[in-house]
Amino acid sequence: MNKGIFSCKLGNINLDGCIANASGPRCTSLEELQSLDNSKSPIVLSKSATLEFRKGNPLPRYRDNDLGSINSMGLPNNGIDYYLDITDKIDKPYFISVNGMTYEDTIEIISRIIERDQLVNGIEINLSCPNIIGKGQLGYDPIMMRKYLNGIFDKLNHIRFKLVVGVKLPPYFAFSQFEDISKVLMEFPIDFITCINSIGNGLIVDGEKESVLIKPKNGFGGIGGKYVKPTGLANVRKFYEIFKLNGSNIKIIGCGGIENGMDAFEYILCGAEIVQIGTEYYREGTKCFNLIENELKKIMERKRYTNLSEFRGNLKNI
Repeated sequence: MNKGIFSCKLGNINLDGCIANASGPRCTSLEELQSLDNSKSPIVLSKSATLEFRKGNPLPRYRDNDLGSINSMGLPNNGIDYYLDITDKIDKPYFISVNGMTYEDTIEIISRIIERDQLVNGIEINLSCPNIIGKGQLGYDPIMMRKYLNGIFDKLNHIRFKLVVGVKLPPYFAFSQFEDISKVLMEFPIDFITCINSIGNGLIVDGEKESVLIKPKNGFGGIGGKYVKPTGLANVRKFYEIFKLNGSNIKIIGCGGIENGMDAFEYILCGAEIVQIGTEYYREGTKCFNLIENELKKIMERKRYTNLSEFRGNLKNI
């Protein structure tokens, strides 16, 4: 019914939908990934894979409320080999989120993906997880980001097939940060960026119990959901402006606080190619993709838009 209305593209992959899952909730096991495969999400994106299995941080490590969520998951996942071994069980374009604990781990993960030769459609390099105890967010360090991307693309430049490559970024706040990070990103043949990851080291308190809500890091964790939507929109918009000004073809995936069709519409209006759903997907499961897409379709019909490109990036200033 909606074929063509939501047509968009990441790298060399044409998609017939724009409401996808974010790496994080409900995408760790084969069962969860197959559920995404049978949903309205146009791609299947895995949990961030480390070189080996990780149990993650101690429980409780996730809580939500009406305004959003706080988490300090600590990258629980089954390790890169698990996510490569199940590629033949997924029909949709399959993207693996990549998060090596060290530079060497990251390069080894990329090497293993290359060895499987065309079994994976794309990767999302996670340079922004705020919840690894003792490990900083590479996305805030342009020098380290350049080192990682140099190493990754040194490997990718020798493969015989096209792998769609994206980078998941932390939220930025100063305009100088956007400029510095954009310069690094535009040095490489990156297909897309995802912004934003959760806002790191937030704190939500239960005043009645006089307690924090999660155990790791004495209650500090990444903030998601409605809390972060204005920051997410700002990041999408600023990168869109910079890429457009510099003639860059890097696409933007918007993520952060999307719960309904209008939220998705606003992200695309700011310049997003597609959007990802995290907190709402955790709460509602795969039905959220269908609900948000249907709401977006009604908004587009009311505004007489026949496809996403007719309003993408056309945010008006006053």
